[in-house]
Amino acid sequence: MTSEQLYAGPALSSLSTDLDEAVHRCLVAGFEGTTAFPDTLKRLIDRGLGGVILFTRNVRDAEQVRELTDALRAIRPDLLVAIDNEGGGIGHLVAAGAPEVPGSYALGVADDPNLTARCADALAGHLATLGITASYAPVADLQRRADNPIVRTRSFGADPELAARHLHAWITATEARGIASCAKHFPGHGGTETDSHHDLAVDPRPAGELRADLEPFRAAVAAGVPMLMSAHVVYPALDANRPATLSRRILGDLLRHEIGFDGVLVSDALEMKAIADRYGEAAGARIALAAGADQVIVGVPDLEVTLACRDEVLDAVDSGRLSEERVWEAAGRVRRLAERYATPVGAVAAWDAGAGLEAARRAVRSRALPPAVRGAHVVDLFPPPHPALNWGGEDLLAELRPLDPAASGTAVSGEPCDQDALVDGILRLSAGSPLVVATCDAGIHPWQGDFRDALLARRPDALRVDTGLPEGGDLCSFGRGRVNLRAVAEVLGAPL
Repeated sequence: MTSEQLYAGPALSSLSTDLDEAVHRCLVAGFEGTTAFPDTLKRLIDRGLGGVILFTRNVRDAEQVRELTDALRAIRPDLLVAIDNEGGGIGHLVAAGAPEVPGSYALGVADDPNLTARCADALAGHLATLGITASYAPVADLQRRADNPIVRTRSFGADPELAARHLHAWITATEARGIASCAKHFPGHGGTETDSHHDLAVDPRPAGELRADLEPFRAAVAAGVPMLMSAHVVYPALDANRPATLSRRILGDLLRHEIGFDGVLVSDALEMKAIADRYGEAAGARIALAAGADQVIVGVPDLEVTLACRDEVLDAVDSGRLSEERVWEAAGRVRRLAERYATPVGAVAAWDAGAGLEAARRAVRSRALPPAVRGAHVVDLFPPPHPALNWGGEDLLAELRPLDPAASGTAVSGEPCDQDALVDGILRLSAGSPLVVATCDAGIHPWQGDFRDALLARRPDALRVDTGLPEGGDLCSFGRGRVNLRAVAEVLGAPL
């Protein structure tokens, strides 16, 4: 029997209508479509689906997104419409005219909570115009390891107190716009060396060190954050057997009882390999809800995966493996969240469109640097976009050329097939011109370091730029969002 057959038959009749609706409220679904959406999604919404999550695949322009969110909400007015909206290099809404703001690390470097609030206000104001009512941001993780592959410039930094004050500013500004914010990824993803999109991550630090990472989450709760998102990370000092998303000790004992959070706890996406490869999405949904999650996200557009998760939860409730009380509790929290945020605000006041560039400019740090490097050849090395986050793709030369038309350059996204030949070609092209070599987190992408070092060996006069975390360059932007690159370009291309 397929999940679609289950959908129409036994899964519907085995529970009361109210309990069936409660189960559906515990789900957040991704889907395919920009102007229309599948009938399966419509039926899920009819039965009480708690929310949908939008990605780049759902975005064509601002008018289209608003029409899409209105159409979704016309089926069920209390549907939450959410998106990852951290700023920086995560750009699901670029085509819809999203405000350009740097990632959180640059905001932490600038360390002006009022400026952080202005950037968060711009992002939230834009969401309000689109009819998007929930933002899975900000990141509350601390950037604890140099080799962490996934947090990095998405974090406000490594200092718990600094992160706490910027989280408070972000959450307060977002709330003022009537948008639900979500601090993530509890109890912290910054101490890992693994991206949980690709494998199960482990944070081996002792309990005392792990608890220091809770301060930003405590600050978020104190600021009234309505949602927290769990991490697909195992913390042996807290629970040696299960990742936080599936751990009653972490979600229940630590978050609910010790910290006192009573908002909506949402899982990170269940299709991430940390969960999907070891438990399967469906079992992951059941275990997460039993552990204390209120909603589980299934971000993939294949709604068969969402249906499988739904059916597993329905069967677990019907058989007693998942208590009705736990489902009622979770659904009640989601209802309260929807009462506050599901209905979009009316008129949307203007936001400060210049806040992002101001923040990016204030974050740029340099060593002894000439006032400008006019007519340079720029070699921009950066990893390919992250498949789940739409992370990357902007290049430094595109931001520099409007300021310095004489600039030339080469953008390299991903390890080249023939580095030596490319190095030789760059050196020929840049002969007689200043050379700028930009890298983005070369410490975790060794090909960039090899490429940079090969250029510097023959052009020791080259200027080094770091567009991720600092790695000894002459200039650092602390982020690779377009606005970060523009701030660097302003330094490089300033008039002599």
